[in-house]
Amino acid sequence: MSDPIDGAWNDIGEGCHAYIQRDGGWGWSNAGLIVGDGASLLVDTLFDNRLTAAMLQAAAPLTKQSPLGTVVNTHANGDHHFGNAVAAPHGGSVTVIASAACAEEMTEVGPEVLASLTADPTDVGDMFRALFGEFHFEEVELRLPDRTFSDRLELVVGGRQVSLVELGPAHTQGDVVVHVPDAATVFTGDLLFNGGTPIVWAGPLSNWVAACDAIIALAPEVVVPGHGPLATLDAVRDAREYLLWVESSATQAHAAGIDPWDAAQQLAGELSGTSGSWDQRGEFGRLAANVEAVYLELDPSAQRSDLVTLFRHMATLEGNLFT
Repeated sequence: MSDPIDGAWNDIGEGCHAYIQRDGGWGWSNAGLIVGDGASLLVDTLFDNRLTAAMLQAAAPLTKQSPLGTVVNTHANGDHHFGNAVAAPHGGSVTVIASAACAEEMTEVGPEVLASLTADPTDVGDMFRALFGEFHFEEVELRLPDRTFSDRLELVVGGRQVSLVELGPAHTQGDVVVHVPDAATVFTGDLLFNGGTPIVWAGPLSNWVAACDAIIALAPEVVVPGHGPLATLDAVRDAREYLLWVESSATQAHAAGIDPWDAAQQLAGELSGTSGSWDQRGEFGRLAANVEAVYLELDPSAQRSDLVTLFRHMATLEGNLFT
């Protein structure tokens, strides 16, 4: 598989294309395009209006004869739907589709929250600007789905079968993969961070492992992750291994009565000994959030850290201290 071109549409064959952004770090998400006879479907929009507009402009030669008619949002994180209003203006002819659970979750962390955090004059703002300072959240207007579904939805896009399969809750409450059978291609959303570390906002981890199994069962030849370069099923198997390691290790720490933050710091020191060398992956500090997710599964009465504390913990594990 050839190296993807950053910030451009990559032809992955059979009328499918992948838009790959940078190294796939925080906010730098991918999108997909499925071109049929006279119609196209966009998988996800980007983190702000400007990025989404540039992506659509780059897609214009691909959609000239097959206009965009559908946008599918794979999940509720803003870097996969904040650009909806640009791709599917209110009152326009483009239909936005997501799982019902995704649609419900979309308003929980809106653009105004991230705009406020990145504008904060304190060290909190320093931390969030380091991650998200290049994005223009103040320009974003939420555009929620027109159509929702649960479990599975079969679409025909320009004569082509496209299957939307809900595999959440896992990364988020309503994760969906987009399967194009005639192209042997799956767009995973953030059920796969290729070269990066998964982060569990919803869980349980066992559901995410099951989601990996479901993706593997589809037997795609090309896997388009939510972040990072194009992948094969080896990357899905690798993510599955990591999730199992976190689940097992955090469960043992919980049984030993270790605080979740202390457990995350201890486990971070063990990462270099894992077969996947996960300490070398991007955003490995997400381990802090993942350990907390396991603790919440084991004790539903526990409270998750607030967003600022959680990001501080992740940054601290990576050696980025914001004091």
